Amino acid sequence: MQRLIKTRSMSEIFKQIVDTVKTKASLKQEIYRNTLTTFETFKSEAKKLIEDLSQEKELFDRDVLLEYSEKGAFEFQLKIGGDVILFVMHTNVFDFDPSNSLKQTAYVKEEPNRSFCGNINIYNFLADSFKYNRYDDLGYLIGRIFVNKENHFFLEGKRQLNFIHNNFAEDSIEQADIREVISHAILYSMGFDLYAPPYRHVQEISVAQWLQEATGMRIKTAKRLGFKFGTEQDELS
Repeated sequence: MQRLIKTRSMSEIFKQIVDTVKTKASLKQEIYRNTLTTFETFKSEAKKLIEDLSQEKELFDRDVLLEYSEKGAFEFQLKIGGDVILFVMHTNVFDFDPSNSLKQTAYVKEEPNRSFCGNINIYNFLADSFKYNRYDDLGYLIGRIFVNKENHFFLEGKRQLNFIHNNFAEDSIEQADIREVISHAILYSMGFDLYAPPYRHVQEISVAQWLQEATGMRIKTAKRLGFKFGTEQDELS
């Protein structure tokens, strides 16, 4: 009798595993494919935008960089002037904390699985940080895109990147939306200028730091100190 009860229990557990794989694992694979397709469109639109800018090359200084390059299936970058704008697709699928306002929307309450999303992050670095291998330099997350199973998406980030495409229930990601996101990321990055750090932050340097590179390029460089992201307030929000 005990063995029969145990067998029945294991059968129920196995059925639960099957149901979970059928729903949760399949859902995440669908979202991954949607996000990957979106990321491929990001690549093609970014490449086109650089090509379009190159048509205006005679208007720029001859040393201004205009480059598109891929760093594998899940990463590409734009070099525009002194900025590198890096786009990275995360290979995992995310849900949101129950306290997140997205969870309280009618759109998600009607179908909770709609809150599971793939993620594409946008970072801004100084081009010289890579050129001179300044490993201590800082980059900034300036925006991130979330895509769900229905290809609905929302964007959060800095300045205009935080005000466009934030209607998750209504916004389905399209080619024109992607071009717009890339364009705003470029404008924000190029308007986010390099400030000389406060004297107190650079007045000390160790012998080891100095000797690591003869030119002293190991001194940390970043566009801002005290930069914040998300809902936090700063001078650039």
